[in-house]
Amino acid sequence: MKLNQLLGALALISASFACSDSGEEKPLGKYNNGILIMNEGNFGTNDGEVYHLNPNTEVLLPNIFEAENLRPFAGLLQDLVLESDRLYLVANTGKVEIVNPADFKSLGAVSAELDQPRSLAVNGSKLFISDYGPYDASYATPDSYVAVVNGLDGGVVSKKIPVSNKPQDLFSFGNYIIVAGSEENKIEIIDATQEAVITTINLEASPRQFYAEDGILWVYAVAADEVIFYTVNLSSLTLGNTYTVPVTNATGNIAFNGDDEMYVLTSSGWPDYNDTVLSIDINGSTSTATQLMTGSGFYGIGFDDNLNQVYVANSNGFQGNGTVTVLSETGSVIRSFEVGRGPSGFLVYGN
Repeated sequence: MKLNQLLGALALISASFACSDSGEEKPLGKYNNGILIMNEGNFGTNDGEVYHLNPNTEVLLPNIFEAENLRPFAGLLQDLVLESDRLYLVANTGKVEIVNPADFKSLGAVSAELDQPRSLAVNGSKLFISDYGPYDASYATPDSYVAVVNGLDGGVVSKKIPVSNKPQDLFSFGNYIIVAGSEENKIEIIDATQEAVITTINLEASPRQFYAEDGILWVYAVAADEVIFYTVNLSSLTLGNTYTVPVTNATGNIAFNGDDEMYVLTSSGWPDYNDTVLSIDINGSTSTATQLMTGSGFYGIGFDDNLNQVYVANSNGFQGNGTVTVLSETGSVIRSFEVGRGPSGFLVYGN
């Protein structure tokens, strides 16, 4: 899971009041504060949902999409993307729900002509949605694409831009959409006006997530025995620095703490699922990886920049509800609590 451009699972809103277009300040709503917990849901039952947590009082509100819209989400929740006054709930079962982040009331949807959406980015008045496309007879995805929708509150798909297999995260910058092509180890750059790929950058690992900080775009990429952090020069759309860290069995799950430190999940996979939480610190040309936690079933990770706490989601093998464990930055367990089915990511608001 990824929470696009804001976290790898992290979104920061730095004030307790939101500004309207007129410059007036208005109090934040019921849900656009604290932490949103993304529960993917179980395959077949499509019971994905969002929980809201107040980390200070530890009050947890379940199933807030259904509570506010009087209908179930009815999908497998893949990503949460916050863009100004809209929150996009991307379901890999073929739809995007759009809500007001303050009250979670529905604003619209993209409910047709999608296959397996992964993430979303906004550019001007358009939505760009990465999609694996349909599976073929061998369960490959040769027809992956980025879908274009002309309207921030959803609507119909106006175009499908062919891209490399299994596109993941998207990043919007200027007139461009930057695509993480995970299966073919590529970054593809789409001209948002032309609605076409204009540049391709080949990598040595599989790009999974983007993260922007201080004018630098970071790319998190994974290989069998290492993770690679690339930087992208946004002015020229070329690669900058490369940082390679020896890590075995890294997953695509990562959270950034905003201080050149990252938290990564690793997993040995089936049948044992020996999982770890690693802290990776990049300091100049050197990097270190420190093990914080071991276990089984780790499925998502996030970081609360307000309390300096790490959130680890555990699917519990999709046997009933999942759990979330909160860690200190050094790996000490602070608390654990039950959430929904298949928790896979977090959207963290600032105070």
